[in-house]
Amino acid sequence: MFEFQLEDNLLQLHQELASQTYRHGPYEGFYVSDPKLRHIHKASVRDRILHQAIFRVLYPIFDAHFIYDSYSSRVSKGTHFGVKRLLQACRKVSENWKAPAYALKCDIRRFFDSIDHAILRKLVVKKITDHKTLWLIDIIFASFEKEKGKGLPLGNVTSQLFANIYLNELDQFAKHTLKARHYFRYCDDFIIVHRNRIFLEEALVKIRAFVSETLFLELHPYKVEIRKVSQGIDFLGYVILPHRTVVRMATKSRLLRKLNDARKNFRTGKITGETFGSIIHSYLGVLLHSRNRRIRRWVWKLRELTQSGDKNVKWR
Repeated sequence: MFEFQLEDNLLQLHQELASQTYRHGPYEGFYVSDPKLRHIHKASVRDRILHQAIFRVLYPIFDAHFIYDSYSSRVSKGTHFGVKRLLQACRKVSENWKAPAYALKCDIRRFFDSIDHAILRKLVVKKITDHKTLWLIDIIFASFEKEKGKGLPLGNVTSQLFANIYLNELDQFAKHTLKARHYFRYCDDFIIVHRNRIFLEEALVKIRAFVSETLFLELHPYKVEIRKVSQGIDFLGYVILPHRTVVRMATKSRLLRKLNDARKNFRTGKITGETFGSIIHSYLGVLLHSRNRRIRRWVWKLRELTQSGDKNVKWR
């Protein structure tokens, strides 16, 4: 509907921005479960166009100041890159799995809901001084609150950047104050790998105090642990083990379930062979970064038989 009168709608948006009469519209809320239940808030098309425009301007300014091993919503980073970097660190610290090494794994409790607007604005102002840009950013902050002065909507592209700006303070603290050489973060999940368990225990106390006193956040009480790297490190859907990396069991079960549902939809004609093929390729992309050879062979077989036009393939 927006595109039917695209030029007029864009011109109106431009005029509202130029005259500073722009107001953010309401959000549409819905839930997704993949696998964790999340409450997503989707803005209107008009507002999402503006979010993209803001993101494209702000991203290069702030990204230049982020640490190398922050992976969420960053160009040339992502989950696979993060798993690869963590694997390299585990091998290095453990001297190729021969020496004792430990990993501290933490998670922020209700992270997006707990982001403080006032703290975030202070961090933004360090790099952005243009008053019109700050006016627009303030409108986005004010468009959503989980509680008074707190919270970012999960559906906004700007929220991913603002989250990285917020937790960059933790990243800098870990690297420069704690001197944690092998520190890795994806959104609100982060890991430190070290040879000395006592170092990690002391670091945990300092991190807990820092996120509470400086960022007004809280570590998740049930998602903090220190364990030997030889026991396996669960990170970003994969489990890093000595000499191999495998897909997390819950991820594998979900993958098989969705592939089976897609196969049924293909057989009944609800989806096309092209759509089914794209689903298969997306999951092969996950599996190619792991040592799950058996399930990978199943998916390859499914792909080949699907291309042959056989809708009755028994692949498991």
